[in-house]
Amino acid sequence: MRKVYLGLAGLLLAAVVVQWYLAAVGAFDKPQDDGSFALHSMNGMMIIPIVSLLATVAAALSKAPGRTIGLTILPLGLIIVQVLIIALGDALNDSSGNTTPASLAVLGLHAINGMAIAMVSAMVFRQARRLAMGTPADDAKSAAAHAS
Repeated sequence: MRKVYLGLAGLLLAAVVVQWYLAAVGAFDKPQDDGSFALHSMNGMMIIPIVSLLATVAAALSKAPGRTIGLTILPLGLIIVQVLIIALGDALNDSSGNTTPASLAVLGLHAINGMAIAMVSAMVFRQARRLAMGTPADDAKSAAAHAS
C-alpha cells in the first residue's frame, strides 16, 4: 500500500504542476473568454481534490504518521480556500463586473495559495517516498506515531 501512496503522491504533485501550466495557458489565451481557464478549473476542482482524497486514504492504510495523513489532505483544504478567494474577489468587483483595487488585492492571493498547494504537494511526495523506502526502524517509529 505504501507504493500506492507514493504513486498517488506523485500523481498529486504532477497534477499541481499541470495546474500551473493550465493557468498560464488560460492567461495567454487570445481573445480571453470564460473558457480560457476551463481546463485549469476542471483540474483544480476535480482532479487535484480526488487525488488528494485517494492519497489520504492510501496514507492511512499505509499506517503513515498522523501528521503525514493530515498533510496529504491539506491540498483539498487549500483548494477550498482557492474557491473562496475567487468568490470573495468577484464579490468585490464593481457593479459592471470590472475588478477593483480591493478585488485585485484578494484575487492576487490565489497565486500565493497556489504556491502553498505546490509546496504542500512536494512535501507529501517527499514523505510518501520516505515511507515507501523506509527502513524497519522507520516503520516502527511510524507505527508508534500512528498509534498515538
